[in-house]
Parts: sequence; C-alpha cells; structure tokens
Amino acid sequence: MSPVHWLFGDQLGPHFTSTAAGGTPEDTRWLLIESKAVLRRRRFHRAKAHLVLSAMRHRAAELGDQAIYVRAETYREGLARATGTDPVSVHHPTSRAALALLASLPQVTVHPARGFLVGHREFADWAARQSGRRLLQENLYEHTRRSHGILMDADGPAGGRWNLDHDNREPPPRGRATLGAPAPYRPGEDEIDEEVRRDLDRWEREDGISFVGRDGPRLFPASRREALAALDHFITHRLAGFGAHEDAMLAGDPVMGHSLLSSSLNLGLLDPWECVSRAEEAWRAGHVPLNSAEGFIRQVCGWREYVWHLYWHFGEDYRHRNALHHTASVPDWFAELDADAVEANCLSTVLAQVRDTGWTHHIPRLMVLGSHALQRGWDPAAVTDWFHRCFVDGYDWVMLPNVVGMSQYADGGVATTKPYTSGGAYIHRMSDFCGGCSYRPTERVGDRACPYTVGYWSFLDRHRSRWESNPRMSRAVGGLGRLGDLAQVIQAHHDAGDSPP
Repeated sequence: MSPVHWLFGDQLGPHFTSTAAGGTPEDTRWLLIESKAVLRRRRFHRAKAHLVLSAMRHRAAELGDQAIYVRAETYREGLARATGTDPVSVHHPTSRAALALLASLPQVTVHPARGFLVGHREFADWAARQSGRRLLQENLYEHTRRSHGILMDADGPAGGRWNLDHDNREPPPRGRATLGAPAPYRPGEDEIDEEVRRDLDRWEREDGISFVGRDGPRLFPASRREALAALDHFITHRLAGFGAHEDAMLAGDPVMGHSLLSSSLNLGLLDPWECVSRAEEAWRAGHVPLNSAEGFIRQVCGWREYVWHLYWHFGEDYRHRNALHHTASVPDWFAELDADAVEANCLSTVLAQVRDTGWTHHIPRLMVLGSHALQRGWDPAAVTDWFHRCFVDGYDWVMLPNVVGMSQYADGGVATTKPYTSGGAYIHRMSDFCGGCSYRPTERVGDRACPYTVGYWSFLDRHRSRWESNPRMSRAVGGLGRLGDLAQVIQAHHDAGDSPP
C-alpha cells in the first residue's frame, strides 16, 4: 500500500514533497483536504479564500493521480473519508490549532517543519544560549546568516554591517505619484480560478458562509510556476529599487518596490532559501545595491524566522497578553473595510487597499492601521484576528507576534522595546497621504486636527507612567508638559470614540 502524506493548504511547494516518510515521492499519495468549517468560523477576505483554494487545487492538478483531494466539512471528516484509520504522515503544521488536531489523531505521524531556515531545535539551542536576555530579532538574524552563510564576507557581514536599515528609510520622492518601479508580476486566472469563484459564490448564496473585501482578479501566485515567475521578476526588475524607499508610502503606488512574495512564501510555494540566495546572487553579480539585497534578505531570514519561532516559543498564553489593558471593540466600519466611511486620507486609502486586494505593505499595516487601533485602545486579540482574516499572507503564526508584539505592544515589550505609533508628522514625512486631506498633521485641536496627532498625544498621556521609564519613549512623554492644549486634545480623542476619523 502506498504511503499517504497530508499536505496542508500552506504546504504546497516541492520542499514539502521532495522526500516522503515511509516511501519515495514517486510512490506516495498526497492528501489535500478542503475544510468548509475553516471558512465558517471566521469571515475571511474573499480574495484570501480564493487564493488559498486556488493554490490547493492547482497543487492537486500538478500532482495528478498521486493526489487525493477531499472536500469536506472538517479536516477530521475529510481524513476519515480519505484514509479511514490507515497511517498518514504530515509535516509540522503552522498553527497551534492544527497541531492539537494532529495530536488527537492516533494514525497521524508528525515530521519536522519545513519552509523555514531555522529548525525548532536549532532555535531552542540558540535561545538557551541567550542566558536570560531578551530574544532579539537582530541577534537571531545574525545567527541565521552566520549558520547558513548568507550575505557573508569571510567571518563578517557583507559590507561590514549586519543591518542597513538606516539606509532604507528615505521618504517617497516628492512631486511623484509613483515610485517609478517596474510593474510587479501579476498572474493570469484560469479555469481553476473560475471554479473557485463559482464555489465561493454558491457557498455565500446557499451555505451561509460570508466574506469581507472584494475578490478578483487574482493578484498573487497560486502555483509553483507562478511563484517562481514572481520571484524571478522581482529579483530581475524590482529588487534594485527596493531598499531606499522600503518604508515609504504613496497613495497612487501601494506596491512601491516591494516583492509581493509573502503570500507565496506563506503558502509554501517558495522556500526562503531560494529567495535569499537569489537576492544575494544579484548583489554579488553587481545588479542590485547591497542595501536593497540586505533589506529584502532581512525580511525573509530575519523578521519572518523570528516571528515564526516567537509564535511557538512563547506558548498559547502569548495570544492573551494585553499589557496596556486595551478592551475596546473593533468598530464595524473597520471590520467591514468600509474605507468610504473614513475622512482621514491615509486611513481611507490604506483601508481601501486592503478591501480591494487583501494586501498592503508593512508600513501602512504598522503605522496607519495598527497605529490607529493602538491609539483607540482596541482589544489586541480582536485586532490580531482582523489582520489574520483580512490579509492574503495572514496566518496565525504570522499575525500573533506581529500584532500582539510589534503593532499593539500587548506583550509589554517582549518583541519590541517601544510601541510603534506616531502623530501625523511621521505619516506626512513618509507619504503623500496628507496632501488634499481634510486634516492637518500639525494641528491638535479644532476641526482640522489630525486624528493621528490627537491620538498619539492622548495615547502617551493615557500610559504616561509606563512610558516615563522607557528610554525610547521618555523624551516624547516629556513633551506632554509643553502642550498647553493637552486637555483639549484628550477630550477630542475621547469624543471621537469609535467613529471613523
């Protein structure tokens, strides 16, 4: 009897089928299960549901007769229909819920995780060597580059510095609506996408499954072939211009120089090693500057690896951390991606990007969406769930450390040393959003007071006692004493409540 190996919907690349437990890839049957229960439990972005289902069905088509494709209400039901109680192998899944499910299934053998550069045991050994110090991203990044020989010159980092982030914080070029980078790779749809869209329409109509956001045309790779084409296009045409403006935002250019490869990495269509090695090869060949290559490599083998391991290292309790005691509900206009209800140009623009595509790059996520949620005091667990559901590259392991740790500071400084929020001045400096907006970034009171400026100072005052002892925040807190209109600012923030800015 041929061995059966289960491929979850984010384990779709060849590195998950290159070797098979109990057999060779050639004689293994590959099981993929569509579970409607996943879509019933949460209101996912429609484009995300489309992408995942399209990717799974494309993978099944690639595997041909070796694929066992089951459409079921639950994973448990699908597994029983496909294999009964026969043994099944699977690689370590990417969520705690999936791992708990596998632990309850006696016929399933779980093998080590794939799709990451640093294994669980290697990370545990590294963490133990930190001798009680904070587990810093920059230290894991250095370890990963050393242990894998990534962007190294002899025993040191290429160019003499591990991190070139200082070179990658340029504001957008003034007077231009776009960065001017070559257009990103976009795939074409096929008959599988047509089938997925018909199924989603029917489930909405007949099965009570609902979504947020808009679907179509599909903008992100759903097959290995498309993912490789996207990687090659980025390295060849876009990586050179990525670095300097990595943190910049333009209303007319939501993609800027970014790779758009996160969804392909998180579906397992690409392996991180091939991404970082291609970027390094491009730099060594003289095709891209070092700051662009290093900035991209740091995203893949620095922050992505760090977030993955924090998710498992800190345990389930991390999900419930709420150091700032924020409990306000996420308002309906935000939950429904109702960008048209928002007057503030930055938030309306970014919310519309999420509504229309299920994606925006890391700075709008952090400094527009996340910052607003933090200033308003929304429940970090609800904010995490929103990011998980509404982004095509969002998974539990991705969003939990990113939102609880970095965006909402709900872990009290485990992942970051300061909260990532700002007044309107930062958004004005790093974007063109403020031009034509009803609000003014420098104004704190009155009809034209910027919601982010009002929110920032109110947030600092609300948690003043915490920030006074934070070396990276004490100077900002000191500025509160120089605001003669602070009481008006706080009242304006209070009056805003849950209404869209």
